[in-house]
Amino acid sequence: MVPGQVRAFVRRHPAVRHATRQIRIRLPLRLGGLDPALVPPRVRRFDLALPVPPGRAALPPLRISAPGDARVPRRLEADGLAGHCGGPLSVLLAALDAGRPGAVLDIGANIGVWSAVAAACAGRTAYAFEPAPRVAATARGIVRDNGLDVRVVELALSNHSGVGALHLSPVADTANTLAPGFRPGAGRVPVRVDTLAHWREGAAVVPAAAVVDTGDAVPEVVAGGLEVLRRFRPWLLCAVPPDRGVEERLMALLEPLDYCWYHLCGAPPHPLRAVIAGCRCRPACRMWLFAPDPVSAAVWAAAAAWQAAIDACRPPPPG
Repeated sequence: MVPGQVRAFVRRHPAVRHATRQIRIRLPLRLGGLDPALVPPRVRRFDLALPVPPGRAALPPLRISAPGDARVPRRLEADGLAGHCGGPLSVLLAALDAGRPGAVLDIGANIGVWSAVAAACAGRTAYAFEPAPRVAATARGIVRDNGLDVRVVELALSNHSGVGALHLSPVADTANTLAPGFRPGAGRVPVRVDTLAHWREGAAVVPAAAVVDTGDAVPEVVAGGLEVLRRFRPWLLCAVPPDRGVEERLMALLEPLDYCWYHLCGAPPHPLRAVIAGCRCRPACRMWLFAPDPVSAAVWAAAAAWQAAIDACRPPPPG
């Protein structure tokens, strides 16, 4: 094998990766050794604090158990919900407080943070869509360990139905993609692909809100769910990566639907926008809210209260 193939093989097989690290921490640094303090544990276990706005009863933390080198659990353990998805998550929870009954769709869920919090804090049934088998298995474990009303759906949503190749990232499980050649891959696995409209028809689910975090494939997911948006008018939160043409494609899809567009960067309230523009300042500012109606002052006030509660969820400093 060439070096790139070796790295891909090690990345795809957790047991081999763990054994390789155990060998390397015994080698001098000049010979490719690793600092043991920087090597992640084989399994990462921790409690994730949940937000509690004023006047509500405290909730038990979520018990998280995940592969040690998975990116999202590592961020959550270090920074809590506040450092992972605080601002947009507060808007979702405020929208669920104000919105009609219905399910939450977490598309590109990874380990299912959005769906887990929606189920625990808002009492909603949630569906976590994650096509990568190992990541979906971790999400199912979190759901089982915490008794959450979350269904993990091992499916990639797009603008067509069939079977696709999920290209596994050699860097992080948050960067897996259906797009060939987008990033250097660590192999690929076959996954089921469907449209949101076709899946919803079979599952008979009424969505109240949907979160879409699928990188460059966000427009394809929205295109496959246009019938759902027209019929049910759910709140829609989308992560919009900059400089990849996603903004223009989203505007072409959403303009006929008469949704209201808000860029969730900074503290609420957020102004109404006429143009979707990807934000380059930091990844946390890439989320946009597409609301079926103008967002009321009461919803923005609720989002601010949820934001304060989420900010209090940061883990204590080490030691």
